[in-house]
Amino acid sequence: MGHDPVYLTRRGRRVAAVIDADDLEALIAAAENLADIEAAKAARAEVADGEATIPWEQIKADLGLS
Repeated sequence: MGHDPVYLTRRGRRVAAVIDADDLEALIAAAENLADIEAAKAARAEVADGEATIPWEQIKADLGLS
């Protein structure tokens, strides 16, 4: 991300920003990766707390892959 954003203001307060499209794509990818990491942490915590897991064969059957 090497481009500076351009801020749009109203009465001296920032209300929006215009950013490079590639920078936006990188930010979206980073946010999605962070959400995946958080979901994985939560799943591991559930397993550690004794939550029942779903067998792989059941997942495949539910998705029509078996």
